[in-house]
Amino acid sequence: MPALFQPLTLRDLTLANRIMVAPMCMYSAVDGNAQPWHHAHLGALANSGAALLCVEATSVTPAGRITPGDLGLYSDDNEAALGAVVQMIRRVSPVKLALQLAHAGRKASSRAPWDSGPQLRAHEGGWTPEAPSTVLFKPGDVEPSALDAAGLEQLRDAFAQAARRAARLGFDAVEVHMAHGYLLHQFLSPVSNHRSDAYGGSFEGRTRFPLEVFEAVRAAFPAHLPVGVRVSATDWLEHCAPAESWTLAQTLALAQQLKARGCDWIDVSSAGISLQQQIPLGPGYQVNLAQALKEATGLATMAVGLITEPHQAEAIVASGQADMVALARGFLYNPRWGWHAAAALDGRVHGPVQYLRALPKDTPPIFGS
Repeated sequence: MPALFQPLTLRDLTLANRIMVAPMCMYSAVDGNAQPWHHAHLGALANSGAALLCVEATSVTPAGRITPGDLGLYSDDNEAALGAVVQMIRRVSPVKLALQLAHAGRKASSRAPWDSGPQLRAHEGGWTPEAPSTVLFKPGDVEPSALDAAGLEQLRDAFAQAARRAARLGFDAVEVHMAHGYLLHQFLSPVSNHRSDAYGGSFEGRTRFPLEVFEAVRAAFPAHLPVGVRVSATDWLEHCAPAESWTLAQTLALAQQLKARGCDWIDVSSAGISLQQQIPLGPGYQVNLAQALKEATGLATMAVGLITEPHQAEAIVASGQADMVALARGFLYNPRWGWHAAAALDGRVHGPVQYLRALPKDTPPIFGS
C-alpha cells in the first residue's frame, strides 16, 4: 500500500490514510451558526477520500470572528447548528472530524474576501478587534484594544469552553489555530506583540499566552483524543529584521514546549502577520518547514501549501518529510481528490456504494480497505 494510504494513529484516533481536508473559511454563517451551505459543503467533502476532515476556523467568541460570517462555537445556538452538520456527516461517511478553534485578534471585524474594502466599522455591523497590542495590521484598520489580564483569562476560558462543546458534539480531534496572523500568532510574533508585561518581550513572554491556551484546550478535550496546533513556522520577514519577527528557529522551540504539554501534531503553514512578507511560492513550498519540525521534535506533522498532485503527496509522506498532507483549494476544485489519488497510486479509500457505477472502466478497485 502506498505511504499516503497507510493508517496513522494519534492517541486513540486511527486515520485510514494520510490525507486531510484542511480547514477552509467559508464566511457563510449567521451569528456564528452553521447554515445549509455548511451541510452541502462539508457533506460533499465527507466522501472525498480523505481520512480527516477539519472544519473551518471556528471562533471561540463573537469578537474573535474574522468576519460576521464566521462559524462560532461560543453559544448554545452555535453548538446546536454545528451539531446538526456533524450528525449529517456521521450518517453518510466514516470520515473522522476535526475542528479548528480560532480567534482572529486584530484581523477581526473584516469583510468577506469577495467584498472589498476596509475593516467594518460599528455602523456597518463591525466591532473593535482585540489584540496583544494596539498595533495595526495595515493602514486604515480599526485600532485594536490591547487585552488586559481579565480579557486574557476570559479568552483562555472561551477556548476551553469551545473545546468542551466540540467534545460534546463528537469531534474526533481539535486543532488550535496559532497561525496566519490571527490572535495567537499575534502574541508569538514581535511584529504585533509590543507588550511590556509577562506576555510580551522575550520568547518566553510572547509564547506564554498561546501555551496557556493550548493547556486549557488540552485539559478540556478528552484525554484519549488528539489535539494539534497550526503554526506559521515563519513570518517570511527575515529580509527585514530577523530578530524582530517570528522565525523557524522560534517555531522549533515552541513545538518542543507544545510537545511537553501533550500536543499530538503540528500543522505547518507560514506567514500572515505582515504585508511585507516575502513568500517563495512554488509547489510544496512549506514542506521543508514541516520536515524541520518533524526532525527536531518527533511530533507528527502535516504539510500544507500548493500540494496538488498525488505523486507529489506520496513523495512527501514516503520520504518522511511529513506524516500527512492537507489540501484546501485542491479539494474545492476536485472534491474527489482522494479517489483520484488512490487511482493514481493504487491506494484504497472509502467510497459510497451509491457511486460505484461512476468509476471509469479502467479504474483500479479503489474502494475498500
